[in-house]
Amino acid sequence: MVPADVSTSRDPGDLVPKLIVGLGNPGIDYRDTRHNIGFMVVDELARRFKASFTEEKRWHGLNAKISGAWLLKPQTFMNDSGRSVRGLSQFYKIAPAETLVVYDDVDLPLGKMRMRLSGSAGGHNGMKSLINTFGTDAFPRLKLGIATDSGRPSGDRLVGHVLGKFREEERPSLEIFIQRAADAVMSSLQNSLGAAMNVFNRNESL
Repeated sequence: MVPADVSTSRDPGDLVPKLIVGLGNPGIDYRDTRHNIGFMVVDELARRFKASFTEEKRWHGLNAKISGAWLLKPQTFMNDSGRSVRGLSQFYKIAPAETLVVYDDVDLPLGKMRMRLSGSAGGHNGMKSLINTFGTDAFPRLKLGIATDSGRPSGDRLVGHVLGKFREEERPSLEIFIQRAADAVMSSLQNSLGAAMNVFNRNESL
């Protein structure tokens, strides 16, 4: 069972995350795909902290220790992400409200992001797995837009878009976006989730 939610006695916005989870799919076939932008941001955080990922088989993921928190990239495939997060959360007694999840959102255009303290899965299989594992949707998340300028792809095009690689012309914007997303996470670690939301939910320009 995942540790109890500490937010019952504190404003969730006052919390500082103890676990940063980047969602994605493992393996070379999925590297640099839109669905793996969560991995990309966590990789950037590891670079900033000069931290190295190690494989922890009992947690089914790649993890790295940074100042006051852990970084985790589940290696269970997207729809089973909760199994990896549960393992590390239970071992270190990290509550859902202290777990910041970074993932792709096909309803937001590339370059737009939203930090929230709770919410539904919005059709995202990784988030469905986490909500099922935690038994609650009251945990923070940083949603990163991957839609095209024309909006969310429809029908059969959706899967191909999500699992496709970023186009060459998207690369400059993507690099800036990853840096800004990492800045948002850094702000939550150095200040609080609420403080990061106040800054980065308002200022979204690339």
